[in-house]
Amino acid sequence: MTDKKAHLSIDGIDSTIELPIYASTIGPDVIDVTSITKNGFFTFDPGFMSTASCESKITFIDGDEGVLLHRGYPIEQLAVSSDYLETCYLLLNGELPTPAQKDEFTAAIKKHSAVDPSIANIIKSFKRESHPMAILCSAVAALAAVYNDEIDITNAESRKLTAYRLIGQMPTLSAMVYKHRKGEEFIAPDDSLSYAENYLNMTFGTAGKAPNVSKTIAKAMDRIFVLHADHEQNASTSTVRLSGSSGTNPFAAIAAGISTLWGPAHGGANEAVLEMLEEIGTVENIEACVARAKDKTSGFRLMGFGHRVYKNFDPRAKVMKQTCDEVLAELGLENDPLLAIAKRLEQIALEDPYFISKKLYPNVDFYSGIIMKAIGIPTEMFTVIFALGRAVGWYSHWDEMVSGPYKIGRPRQQYTGSPKRDYPKK
Repeated sequence: MTDKKAHLSIDGIDSTIELPIYASTIGPDVIDVTSITKNGFFTFDPGFMSTASCESKITFIDGDEGVLLHRGYPIEQLAVSSDYLETCYLLLNGELPTPAQKDEFTAAIKKHSAVDPSIANIIKSFKRESHPMAILCSAVAALAAVYNDEIDITNAESRKLTAYRLIGQMPTLSAMVYKHRKGEEFIAPDDSLSYAENYLNMTFGTAGKAPNVSKTIAKAMDRIFVLHADHEQNASTSTVRLSGSSGTNPFAAIAAGISTLWGPAHGGANEAVLEMLEEIGTVENIEACVARAKDKTSGFRLMGFGHRVYKNFDPRAKVMKQTCDEVLAELGLENDPLLAIAKRLEQIALEDPYFISKKLYPNVDFYSGIIMKAIGIPTEMFTVIFALGRAVGWYSHWDEMVSGPYKIGRPRQQYTGSPKRDYPKK
């Protein structure tokens, strides 16, 4: 806390209200407004766009400058020099692991990657055409039933074991969702494979056959996981924190986060990119679509350009662009019709003065959507991949919250309904 104070003057109150100011490491300081309730007021902040709901040491975003830090490390450095499991360790523990700690952590994740048979049966009980996020949400919630009696959220070792189980089983569950929808046999996790290789083998491999996973594709998949691992207090993370503040089972809280991510305003951005490319149809239609996008009255938007948080550039996009180029070259898809549309749109966004002036650069969703399409992941599975990568971020925030004193979330409201009135006499 700094020695600075904010003073609030409100009509109808004789004296000003003194509010303490708390200093942030970087980014805006925060004003503690809790005392204004003593004077009969609440703050009004729809969408919590100006409200810090918690104190956190995990992730920092400066959207105006295009900065994303995990525990102080820039995301573009982690994406190039780290890998997903090392990033998981960093988010959970606050520091990068030593080689020995990394090996121990990786072994623990692999040890807990198998899914209880009851969960497999739940997944099989769904209609094959069911939305994959509905299946994944139900499967993760069901983990609460499998492990509920073993979890003590007040015990650090119990929370650590739960993290191993969640991170270890998310690829298995995600692959099972895909296999069930395809009507194919589930593939068990393989301890000889890396995290991303294991996911790809369980998704695209054939039961009974040796794994055959491209190193380039595995690297791309791992990078997608890294770039989606955490994004501060977004809607799904805040949901996990709010749900967890009641003391509920952590798997139930994570399932609540998955439900929130499912919404098209949150997790469906890269899916929307592919839908847009399919709507454009051919390279010849691009100029007309760009003209419509520039016309504010048309209602047409180019998906995957700009970002609601990053007002300059998405720091994840540059690394993802490099990965996208590597994947397309590996698969020989540089001339794929749909991807040709994407590449032309990318060129326009990087060169057209309109896009440059509006800072409508291609974002991480633009490139990740192209990569996953090229790999062969159906668009309806895109948000499942997002959830897989984001699970560690959700859990890190839940763990940070329950590791210290916390209160159950209880947002206030501005009531604008009927005043008190009596029930009519009969």
